[in-house]
Amino acid sequence: MSIVDKTVIAPSLLASDFAHLANAATECANGGAEYLHFDVMDGRFVPEITFGSQAVRSLRMLSQAFFDVHLMIVEPEKQIQGFADAGANGVTVHLEACTHLHRTLQHIRDLGMKAGVAVNPHTPVSALEFVMELTDLILVMTVNPGYGGQSFIPAMLPKIREAKQLAARATHPVHVEVDGGISPYTAGSVAQAGASALVAGTAIFGAKGSTAEAIAALRTAAIR
Repeated sequence: MSIVDKTVIAPSLLASDFAHLANAATECANGGAEYLHFDVMDGRFVPEITFGSQAVRSLRMLSQAFFDVHLMIVEPEKQIQGFADAGANGVTVHLEACTHLHRTLQHIRDLGMKAGVAVNPHTPVSALEFVMELTDLILVMTVNPGYGGQSFIPAMLPKIREAKQLAARATHPVHVEVDGGISPYTAGSVAQAGASALVAGTAIFGAKGSTAEAIAALRTAAIR
């Protein structure tokens, strides 16, 4: 599945009820979400601790969605094999957490997964210029990572446009994903800036209506 030609919705399970992860995954798939986004936190790179590869493995049997794993951890290279074995389709690591980013991205690809790089709000996307041949996804953080429910940082819109320009210069498809404060109120401007995948947690799992209705609202708002 290419996510360049359409806006993909990636529900973040971080905002779901952890006692009912399987139900959340099923509702997202039935609601039309192409991706499931796993925010993996270690209590070191970010303050919180969430889930690991076992959650991916458990849900893999229940869903055909693209499993989009976002490693907010130090030394991510030590965990990549485990997530590959668990059934992840793509793994995104933070530029700020990788001493040898080029090698880490190559390892992700060698294991048959899509390789992504996330950049925190203070990190320029130009830092990715020399690893673009190994990058399948640029994840622009529009909040500081570590907590769900934060407000979108409007100053990141020019950065999304810059990421799109960088992706357009690559010789292979490179997707621009945005994570943080995504809602029907921000999805339009983010999509117009160049994002092709939207990570949303509270806007989906905290919505008053059904999961399907929340996903549809985001997709409608993101029509470019």
